[in-house]
Amino acid sequence: MNSTHTSSEPNPPQRYQIRIKGHLEAKWSHWFDGFTVELQESGDTLLTGEVVDQAALHGLLKRIRNLGLTLIAITSIDNDE
Repeated sequence: MNSTHTSSEPNPPQRYQIRIKGHLEAKWSHWFDGFTVELQESGDTLLTGEVVDQAALHGLLKRIRNLGLTLIAITSIDNDE
């Protein structure tokens, strides 16, 4: 039997680290408002920030795709960290 979890309280935003291949040019950083943008020595870019829900995460991934960036990894970070 399928059950649906319902709650009167919304889930807190989830923190994510998103690694993309190459260094993100400064002119595109406004596309990721609310995220820190770190250029890594490896040549990758690390985006870190909160996403309010799965729809917002999909929207963020769509932006990455629309910019023609290569997604390397998405990591969920404990909100306690």
